[in-house]
Amino acid sequence: MAIEVTLRQLRAFLAVLECGSFSEAADTMHLSQAALSGLVKELESRLGVRLLDRNTRSVGASAVGSAFEPMVRRVLADLDEALAGVSNLKALRRGVVRVAAPEPLSCTLLPELISDYGDAYPGIEVRFDDVPIEQVLAHLHNGSADIGFGPAGVLTDEAIEAHVIRADPLWAALRPDDPLAAQESVTWKSLRERPLINYMPNLAVNVLSKLPPRNHPRDILPVHRVNTALSLLRVRPGYVICPSMARALVEGFGLAFRPIRQPTVTWRVAIFVRPRSALSPAVERFLDFTLEAARGWGDDHGATPASR
Repeated sequence: MAIEVTLRQLRAFLAVLECGSFSEAADTMHLSQAALSGLVKELESRLGVRLLDRNTRSVGASAVGSAFEPMVRRVLADLDEALAGVSNLKALRRGVVRVAAPEPLSCTLLPELISDYGDAYPGIEVRFDDVPIEQVLAHLHNGSADIGFGPAGVLTDEAIEAHVIRADPLWAALRPDDPLAAQESVTWKSLRERPLINYMPNLAVNVLSKLPPRNHPRDILPVHRVNTALSLLRVRPGYVICPSMARALVEGFGLAFRPIRQPTVTWRVAIFVRPRSALSPAVERFLDFTLEAARGWGDDHGATPASR
């Protein structure tokens, strides 16, 4: 059966040893001498041993007390370190945020966001994992990710909250020699005869459901990654649908990038997270930091942060 002692009893014991006097130790701990003496006697009683040798002139550790002293100091030091660690986490001087996101977010929106957060909170480590959207959700459920990003509307589990942070119009990546690249914009109708090189796993829900069937692409070539789609487009006819935020990425492949009209279809980006009561201070601040940044994106892209 465990022996119950208190921190005040342990600190009183050390104070007497450090001061060599009950009266000085009592002053150090802002206690009356009787109260301090009572704490030490309670400690000795619960342990069933004598920790201090007392006489009229001095007080010092008994043989058992001498062996017990370093153990007490180690326990109190470990406790102080643990409490300091909690304070650092609360003050955002330390902590870890694990983020998961699919392409194209992992190579467009996320690097700058993570960099800005790191500048604001240099003591927080952000661990980033670029994975397919299915794995983003799986990582959130199994606890290996704290924050997820992806297309809005993919969640069916009430245990995860979704906040829409951005709505980007869809554009078409085209080969520079495609006649449509000479136009300022293109239409879904003008694209339908070209093969769509598609990396979006939720194309039917997020894109095709918003178009009349007569404007659906006749041929779709599925791939898994946006970089693969853009690389293929460089060497074969077709087009790739990307949110407008991917402009630098598309143009980096030497491709043309044009807005798609009639109708304009937006791709909504969401941040996925567990309820706030389950978040660490660092993760909660990352969420708030993202929502604050998204308000600025909304000024330019029509996104309005909102809870699902």
